Amino acid sequence: MADPFRVAVITVSDKGSLGLRVDESGPTVCGLVEKAGYAVVGQEIWPDELSVLKNRLTELCDGGQADLILTTGGTGLSPRDVTPEATLAVANKIVPGLAEVMRAESLKKTARAMLSRAVAVVRGQTLIINLPGSPKGARENLEAVLPALEHGLEILTGRSGDCGRS
Repeated sequence: MADPFRVAVITVSDKGSLGLRVDESGPTVCGLVEKAGYAVVGQEIWPDELSVLKNRLTELCDGGQADLILTTGGTGLSPRDVTPEATLAVANKIVPGLAEVMRAESLKKTARAMLSRAVAVVRGQTLIINLPGSPKGARENLEAVLPALEHGLEILTGRSGDCGRS
C-alpha cells in the first residue's frame, strides 16, 4: 500500500475503561493490522455505553480520522453488550458478508460463535467492523476478513473504482 489505510481500534469494556482489566484484544488487533500494512491512528478503550459509543464512532467517521474502525468486545448476549446497536445506529450501509464470514470461520472452532451479534457497516467513507472481546476471537475473526479489506477500502475511499477482475 502506497498510502496505508488508517485504522482506529476501540475496545469496548466497562472494566477495561475503568482500569480494572488489562486490554489484550486491542493490542492484538493493532498488531495484526500493522503487520498487514495498515496505520493505526488510535487505540481507545470505552465503556459499554450506547450513547458514548455512538458519539465516538460518529466523530471518527465524520471527522475523516479513520478509513477502518475495528471494535473489540460488547458483541455477546450480556445486557451491557451494546456494540452492535451503537454500530448499526451510525450506519449508512450494512456489510453483512463480513460478519457472516467471521461467524462461519469461528463456528469451525466453537459452537458459541453463533451467539455473536457482531456487525459490519459503512458510515460515510469509513468501514466499521465489530470483533469479539477475547484476543483469540478478535484475532481469528480479523484474520478471516483481512484478505478482502484492502480491496473494499480502496473502493469505499475512492482509491479505486474497479470492482471487477478479468
